[in-house]
Amino acid sequence: MKINTDGVLLGALSEVVNPLNVLDIGTGTGVIALMLAQRFSSAKIDAVEVDLDTSKTAARNFKSSSFSERLRLFSQSFQSLSNSGSDRCYDFVVSNPPFFIDSLKSQRKKIEMAKHTDEDFFSNLAQFVSMILSENGSFWVILPITTAGVLKKIMSASNFQTANIIKIYSFEGSEPHREILCFKRSRNVTVHSTFIIYKSEKEYSLQYQTALKEFFTIF
Repeated sequence: MKINTDGVLLGALSEVVNPLNVLDIGTGTGVIALMLAQRFSSAKIDAVEVDLDTSKTAARNFKSSSFSERLRLFSQSFQSLSNSGSDRCYDFVVSNPPFFIDSLKSQRKKIEMAKHTDEDFFSNLAQFVSMILSENGSFWVILPITTAGVLKKIMSASNFQTANIIKIYSFEGSEPHREILCFKRSRNVTVHSTFIIYKSEKEYSLQYQTALKEFFTIF
């Protein structure tokens, strides 16, 4: 799970203007945080990762990058971060979180931690975002369709508006399998858009190539 499609799509497609303080919740090996550091040259980026081994990899990746001075890693849960007394306020928060609610648990512990959770997780996440997001800030997340619906309800109950919904399709004509969501406190009309990953089997769409060309050497 060092690099995955969900993560790079979130890192590339989340739209925000010149953020100064960014938080990546569940950074994994740091891919999204590094992409955002590349996109926003003035941003200071904090990243949180609860798994110790994975956070060590993220730390190495941050240290070896040209953005190291703007990256800070917290090897703990976001719940622990909220109790640490940190007073930093973020204008841009992203997360590629665990997403299978009440589903069958994987036998592999690390994949279970990264990919399985329950609804309480998202309630805690919404509460945390409400605490640390600036008044005009935005919270971007990528989730499967069903889980996205759960989070929309939870965020709405926390007085957040769904500002953007990007439906992700593998192929044109297929069913969407992910949604990238943006939540804000301001009350605006929700912007809907679509994104198609593949033109054909093993051939990326022009849309995908354009979005990722600044990050992938294959394009």
